[in-house]
Amino acid sequence: MSTEQASSSTWKRLGWFLLLWAASVATLGVIALFLRLMLSL
Repeated sequence: MSTEQASSSTWKRLGWFLLLWAASVATLGVIALFLRLMLSL
């Protein structure tokens, strides 16, 4: 039981890390796209 709970918490932490990483990458992509549009205008 203890090892199963530990693995689940690890997966939860990994999921949060991936979610934050995806959000940061999406934000950087939007900023880069916005800057490219502003420079092209």
